[in-house]
Amino acid sequence: MKKPSMPGPSAQGATTQVRPRPGFPVQLAAPVQGAPARKTTIATPSAAKPAVSARPLPTTQGVGMDSRAVRAAMIRKLQAQGVSHPAVLAAMGLVERHRFVDTALVNQAYEDTSLPIGLGQTISKPNVVARMMELLCEGRTEKLGRVLEIGTGCGYQAAVLSQVSREVYSIERLRGLHEKARANVRGLRLTNLHLLFGDGMLGFAQGAPYAAIIAAAGGEAIPQAWIDQLAVGGRLVAPAVTGAGQQHLVVIDKTAHGVKKTVLEPVLFVPLKSGVA
Repeated sequence: MKKPSMPGPSAQGATTQVRPRPGFPVQLAAPVQGAPARKTTIATPSAAKPAVSARPLPTTQGVGMDSRAVRAAMIRKLQAQGVSHPAVLAAMGLVERHRFVDTALVNQAYEDTSLPIGLGQTISKPNVVARMMELLCEGRTEKLGRVLEIGTGCGYQAAVLSQVSREVYSIERLRGLHEKARANVRGLRLTNLHLLFGDGMLGFAQGAPYAAIIAAAGGEAIPQAWIDQLAVGGRLVAPAVTGAGQQHLVVIDKTAHGVKKTVLEPVLFVPLKSGVA
């Protein structure tokens, strides 16, 4: 897949302005006048282990498949599709996608297809996850700093992000999916991953500024709150409706002189919605 010809964001600008992690519990700020602040639940692992580990993640037992072989095949397919960033490929190879889908769909877990995860939502295709992560990591040789993910879903992309970032905040508006994601990542011991329940359209101001922001749902426009919470030198990758009402992948780079918006290929994501349910 052809990449856009644009300079990558400055890693230095994205990380030097990051403030210390907010205390817990926290609340999401509501930027709408007169709207009450929404309570946010954060699930954090308790084990004091290194934030990101290069060793293989704990594997699932008794699923009737050896995922190492099929993951390797998935990586070869991603490379054939144009994904080349070493850290992204390594992260995709480490995280077992089949542990994030329903048991009945395990045999389809490593196919390049989206799969239902309940409540009308889906887990994105491996190629889409890798593509968006590669855009975030473009031009970088070090890990991303603090990252915000909008739309945790089943937790798969959040787990992959944790392998290429120093810290990840992932927010989900549907409580059922938030709880499912917590269960899915519980055994992975990802101490740099924080799962939040709240309105993703508001972002998470308490953790800002972010070196990168990624969204798994698309609206009519990129919420201003996300752009405000992006660090100077940071990058935002999200689907949004552009042109004649079609959804496209959009990249926003934030510089000291303003923001640069780049519209890429057409995509199809679930709609971005406000509130919690």
